[in-house]
Formats: sequence, C-alpha cells, structure tokens
Amino acid sequence: MKRSIDRKLLDWKTSARRKPLILRGTRQVGKTYSITRFGEEQFESIALVDLERNPDWHRVFQGDLNPRRVCADLEILLGRKITPGKTLLFIDEIQACPRAITALRYFHEDLPELHVVAAGSLLEFAMEELSFPVGRVQFLHLSPLTFAEYLLAIGNEEAARRVLELPSGVSETVHEFLSRELRRYFFIGGFPESVVAYIESGSIRESFEVQAEIVETYRMDFAKYAPRADKRCLNAVLTSVARNVTRQIKYSRLSTDFSQPTLKKAFNLLCMAGLIKRIPSTDPSGLPLGAAASDKKFKAIMADIGLIRYLTGMPVEIEQPKADLLDIYRGALAEQFVGQEMVLSQKGDLYYWSRQAKSSTAEIDYLAVVDGKIFPVEVKSGAAGRLKSLHLFMCRYHNAPRGVVFSMRPYAELPEQKLVFIPLYFAFSATGGRAEL
Repeated sequence: MKRSIDRKLLDWKTSARRKPLILRGTRQVGKTYSITRFGEEQFESIALVDLERNPDWHRVFQGDLNPRRVCADLEILLGRKITPGKTLLFIDEIQACPRAITALRYFHEDLPELHVVAAGSLLEFAMEELSFPVGRVQFLHLSPLTFAEYLLAIGNEEAARRVLELPSGVSETVHEFLSRELRRYFFIGGFPESVVAYIESGSIRESFEVQAEIVETYRMDFAKYAPRADKRCLNAVLTSVARNVTRQIKYSRLSTDFSQPTLKKAFNLLCMAGLIKRIPSTDPSGLPLGAAASDKKFKAIMADIGLIRYLTGMPVEIEQPKADLLDIYRGALAEQFVGQEMVLSQKGDLYYWSRQAKSSTAEIDYLAVVDGKIFPVEVKSGAAGRLKSLHLFMCRYHNAPRGVVFSMRPYAELPEQKLVFIPLYFAFSATGGRAEL
C-alpha cells in the first residue's frame, strides 16, 4: 500500500542532517507496515526490535546507553548483524520502554552513521516520564489514509493525482466517480486494515467489522491511561465526541455521570492519544492564528471518519443512500472529512471562527492559512446567498482574499462575492496541502 509517508522516509534517509526518527500516530494507522517496507526496499537488512512483544528485551536499555553496546546485545537477540549504512534499526512500540527513547540521544551523538527509526503509540504519555532528547531526534506523523491514499489503494493512481492537484473544473463523469468513491470513503474510513478488508471482499460490511475491532482495541488501551483517567469516563467521552463531532464542546454535556474536571481530563488524554483532535476558536485578524486561540471555546473531530459510524450506531441503510454527501448524518461526516484533510494540509494546526452576539451568532467551520493568507472555509450544500456567516466574515475581515465553500456543486468562482465553490474531494489540495505520490 503506497503512502505519502514513503517519500518523507526516503528524504530522511538521504538527509545530511539526519537524526534518529520517531514516527508517531495512533494505533492501526500502518506505522509498522510503512517502516518495515521502507527498510526492506531501501536497506540490505532491517533489525526489528519490538519492545511490546519482547518485554525482557527492555534490559538491553538498562545501565549505560552506549549505542555500540546496545547494538551488540541486540545482534545476539536478533541473530543478525547491525551494520551502519546497510541496516535499518527499527525500534517498534518504543513507548513500552521509556529508556529506549532516552537511548536515541546517544545514537545521534555517538553512532550517527546508523539509521535508526522508532515508532509507537501513546508516546506522549511515555515522554512525560523521562528527560526527552530534545534536538537529537526528528519526528514524522502518520495518519489514517487520506482520500488520495484511499484512491491509490483501490488502484486508481490517476484519480489520486487529480484530487492532489489544484482545484478546477472536472467533467461530469469524473465528478460522479470521485463523489461515489468519496461516499464509500466516508464509511470505510482510512485505517489501512479497514481499506484492505473492503478491497479484498468488495463489501463495506467487512470494513465495519475491522472498525469494531479497532475501537475495541482502543478501549482495551484505556487501562494504560490509568491512573490519569477513569476508563469508563474515557469511553463515555469518546462516544460523545463522535456523536457531536464538529460541534462546540461543553464538558458538562459530554456525560452526566462524571464531574467536569474528570471529563476535561479524559478529553485531554484522548487528544494526547490522537483519537480526537481539538480545534480551538480564534480571532482571524492576523497570524499566527494560534496566538489568539481560545482555551474555552473549541470543537473536535475524530482521528478517522470511519470510526464515527461505529461509535454513533449510525443507521447506514438510511444514511449511505442520501443523494447529497452533505446531508449524511446532519452534514457532520462532510465537515469531519474536510477537517481531517485540513489537519494534514495545515500541518496539525487547525482553527475555526465563532462570534457570539446578543442579536445573532456566526460561525465559520474552519480557517485555512495558505501562502500567509487566511481563508474562511465553510462546508455547505446551499447557494451563495444562504452563506450568512461567510458573508459576515468577509465584510469584517478584509485580510481574507476570498471565502472557500466545500460542497458537491461543480467548481465555480464567484469573484463579485469573493467566493469559490469547490467539490469536497479537493479539500486537501484546496487548503494548501501538497503531497507527492
């Protein structure tokens, strides 16, 4: 399965300033697969050290952390040589052994010619418990498959290339094809195993079974969050956020069974784990948007659109056949899709705008920063005349070149209103995203 991370890994391998690399991401997004394939294709050998499956190997990282001594011990355990320039040392599930994270510093300082990659989930929890080697490691983040990567996975590289290009008009036939595949993606989601289950069986129902297994794996992981949070509260918050995805979050509304401080702690831990993404409201008067971000007013999206169906109990037989993708689950899936594509195009920094007034309220779904300019982004099925909040925003903030409306309408520019209508499937490229296949 070809991923956009492949190019980034190759760039890391050949970089003159290469440092040990940590690949972050939630469970089941394909970290182990991507690094293993990279190692097999780009090196003579790969030394895979799985610290979750082999807890007794943690002792290798006790005592002194001289990288040559560590490698010598690992060579015995693995039964193979670790040769700088020829071997990729891959430390998987590194969060299981915090001392191994510390050891990365010494690989950088004392054995820089060896290519070292580590991967893991819940890394933020492990990092809280140690002196992290700041400045001595590099990071990459792997998310579930984007829509373009999904198109690659089903074997249509040309379609993937098209949605990664700058938006423009497409033929009616191509528009219908991309809309049909986007509808499938709404329900299959981007977890690699879910996509593979659909490809191999031709049935979306098979992917649903995978999603159920993934969610249950996450729930079993909740025991690892202790004593930080109650696992029952974590489950309640995860389910509630899925049901209210893209809506403003009020802790007291997430559950009636727990106190607000308990709910807040659970919400923040789920954000740390990467299962949900916090999107603050901000003042778009200038850059950076994060400087004016609110601590109290925010909404959230899920890590992957495919999880929403399972967590909400959404009736697929009712929602999937709806003609307009923006009508599915009250429009929440379309807004979730644009949000998760924008998390990548905006390099993790995503915000929205909300104004509360006595006479009226206004809200813009997202804000995109492209080439140093701020663009308000709305996900709407209506005509230009019904975009009240967007028109208000454009009148109030003259620094915005134009407003972006994602819908299932064909591509259209309305220069007199400073608006552009763009089909949903261009969400990544239309908001500044650039990726190489």
